[in-house]
Amino acid sequence: MTWLIEQGIGEERALLYHNDRAVAARLRWPGGLEAGLVADAVLVERAKGSSRGRARFAGGEEALVDRLPKEASEGATLRLEVTRTALRERSRGKLAHARPTDAGPRPAPSLAEALADACVFRRFPDSAWDEIWAEAWDGTVAFPGGALEFAPTAAMTLIDVDGTLPARLLALAAIPPIREALARFDLGGSIGIDFPSLPAREDRKAVDAALGMALSHWDHERTAMNGFGFVQMVARSERPSLLHRLAFDRAGAAARKLLRSAEALDSAGAILLTASPAVIAALRPEWLGELERRTGREVRVQADPALALFPGHAQIVPR
Repeated sequence: MTWLIEQGIGEERALLYHNDRAVAARLRWPGGLEAGLVADAVLVERAKGSSRGRARFAGGEEALVDRLPKEASEGATLRLEVTRTALRERSRGKLAHARPTDAGPRPAPSLAEALADACVFRRFPDSAWDEIWAEAWDGTVAFPGGALEFAPTAAMTLIDVDGTLPARLLALAAIPPIREALARFDLGGSIGIDFPSLPAREDRKAVDAALGMALSHWDHERTAMNGFGFVQMVARSERPSLLHRLAFDRAGAAARKLLRSAEALDSAGAILLTASPAVIAALRPEWLGELERRTGREVRVQADPALALFPGHAQIVPR
């Protein structure tokens, strides 16, 4: 299996290929407190007797800190390693997590540094990224006889299984696409799966067994299915998933997608980016400058209130 990486504008993208098929994905938006970053921060809050507290880094971002030494008091400067990237949500955000370290300062690793045996390409060899991105944007994965609906929340990512098959067959048919979606969306943390209700204990045991076999390669803990068809899983989470990125910053995700489309244009003229006002506002000046540098073309932007958040349009126009 081989990881292929695109170093995009405003983001890095990675796909893991097995037998010429993309089976997993990663998405990195550089900047801020990311897992792997090591830097000094000031301890701004610590309850008496607690090994946990809150620290502020030089850029103003804060992180929850665990494993604090007994002598660390408020106002002290600590060398910290970020262990989980901050998570943005609709109404609020979750702070990054960090812990003390003796390591030297270093930036967060790029995808090329974090993934073993990765190869950097200018463009993925197929349309797999667009397909995975579209599924994550819609939050829907279809399979014969049913569909999975993904809903990231503050507490967990919920997966609803729905379809026209009989309940037991539907639950069993949903397991392979669930296994694939976990890797393709880079999901971790707390995950709840709402299977159809299965009153018969033997049916629930059959689904539990099939799910356990399908996820035997994935390091996690899982409850048995209850009488309402609900299963909860917990896995390690160091970064926002592709699903979370697209769900909680849709304008930013659409802006980056528009830049990727523009970078692939191949003819003479200027580049015109047309999108909704929210997407245009999310296009940072340094991103537009990078697009001009990479393509050697003038870049123009145009807001169109009639357009939905996605898609926008990238096209070549006369200079």
